[in-house]
Amino acid sequence: MIQFLPSLNALLNGTSAVLLLLGLYFIKTTNVRAHRLCMGVAFLVSVAFLVSYLTYHAQVGSKKFMGEGEVLRTVYFTILISHTLLAAAVPVLAILTLRLALKRRFKHHAALARWTFPIWMYVSVTGVVIYVMLYHLYPAR
Repeated sequence: MIQFLPSLNALLNGTSAVLLLLGLYFIKTTNVRAHRLCMGVAFLVSVAFLVSYLTYHAQVGSKKFMGEGEVLRTVYFTILISHTLLAAAVPVLAILTLRLALKRRFKHHAALARWTFPIWMYVSVTGVVIYVMLYHLYPAR
């Protein structure tokens, strides 16, 4: 079962990205109810990702990147490092942004969401990119 968790993690990251985009669309079209639903589900999907990710890495550890060449390795590690640093901020930003909405402090919610959204989106998308690079483009030989 543990070997399927990286694929599940990528699916959860991709799902989160889609939900974030839908949430943005719905708030831009003033469909607040649909926005709330998408963002709430995006948060839950991200929590499920975090549990799955931590479970996998507690059991397996890290996976070595097998791509070769200085340029490719530089691209991969640049994506990985930026992803990892920003991923540490997402739970805090998401919780604070959600909390402001729940307290009906919408002006502050919107101001923080302008930072939270692109960071969360970047982390979700690069999580899928890292998965593809590690497990499909350059798998262990």
